[in-house]
Amino acid sequence: MRGRVRLTWATVLLIGALMAGLTACTGDFGGGEDKAEACEGGTYAWSGVRREQRLTALSDPIRFKKKTATYRARLEPVGDTVYRPSVTGVPEGADAAGVIKALGKHLKVDEPLAGPSETERPRDDHYFESATGDHFGAYYSWAAIDLVEADFTHTCGDGEPAKGHVRTWEGTGAGFLPCSMSSDEEAGRLAAEQTCPAGSEAAQDL
Repeated sequence: MRGRVRLTWATVLLIGALMAGLTACTGDFGGGEDKAEACEGGTYAWSGVRREQRLTALSDPIRFKKKTATYRARLEPVGDTVYRPSVTGVPEGADAAGVIKALGKHLKVDEPLAGPSETERPRDDHYFESATGDHFGAYYSWAAIDLVEADFTHTCGDGEPAKGHVRTWEGTGAGFLPCSMSSDEEAGRLAAEQTCPAGSEAAQDL
């Protein structure tokens, strides 16, 4: 992703009981005769996977009248949306964290998807720092979140398949580019449209 610094997730998910494998399902809901029977070999079938990048923060127009080696851009929140992972239709004996992990395995992501305990909210103290080369002319800077959602069908033993939906994100990041260069990201192009001079390559490449 040109011009983008990707931030990795380092959140430790607190799970009361680890499932024996991503797709196994077990249950204990009160003990005695009400205890759910253990089920092994459950599988997820995924469909309708959708990815969307959202612009979450934007700098004011950046203009360097003389060459500058380093720069720190303050990124103002775009809107007041608070992002939280969600899972509907969690299979019996499973949990939301396990479903999200199964989606991550299906997508072969490099870093874990955001788990149930994570939140991404607007921040007034969000900055992007650049210390590479001599900056001159017009620049733009932004932050974004990479959302992902999917539908699933979970089959476990001879039971009725469970259907549900996951909405989470793959990561967040920030970018900084000269207006003479267009971004290959949707959020970057939106940022250029709003802050680069009319007629610049970044503002034209929309």
